[in-house]
Amino acid sequence: MRVCVYIDGFNLYYRALKGTPHKWLDVSKLSEALLAQDDEILAIHYFTADVSPKSGDPDAPTRQQAYLRTLRTIPTLSIHKGRFLPKTKSRPLVSDPSVFVKVHDTEEKGSDVNLATRLVVDGFRNHYDLALVISQDTDLLEPLRVVREELNKVVGLVWLDQTSPGKAHRRIASFVRHANPSVLSNSQFSNPVIGKGGLKIEKPMLW
Repeated sequence: MRVCVYIDGFNLYYRALKGTPHKWLDVSKLSEALLAQDDEILAIHYFTADVSPKSGDPDAPTRQQAYLRTLRTIPTLSIHKGRFLPKTKSRPLVSDPSVFVKVHDTEEKGSDVNLATRLVVDGFRNHYDLALVISQDTDLLEPLRVVREELNKVVGLVWLDQTSPGKAHRRIASFVRHANPSVLSNSQFSNPVIGKGGLKIEKPMLW
């Protein structure tokens, strides 16, 4: 089957990669491991946003940019960026929930909408027979349903954490695959990765 892959970068990171040694993930290898041998990946769409320096983690943007440069060495991959919106929120203290403090926060905007739009438009244009979606975001349930039931495409869903897939996800998806630690471990980039012009891109030391 002709396959297009759709990846919610932040959902993948926070559900499956954060706190693990698997962050240097080759999403092309991962996708191939979760598909049949006769499936052909025509395009991989990776949705993310540029992070800003966090309190106590000023190197976060540098690490992210190294990873994005590495992803760009995958010939079939394109990166689609949303954005972070800064905001102030009130939150209760753990020690005294009756006391609220104002905190700086950021909210990522655009990735889920961009992914859903690309998924449906590509299906409508018959760019794929099978869409492999790497995300557990429940906001994508309706686009997944449209692609499967109204466009008559096969929809594969990649479940990222160690919980059981939700009933709604199982009902809508044609099939569910699990990105378990073993699969993630076997789907890593080499270190270093050789980029354009022979440039070496090394995995960040502290990540």
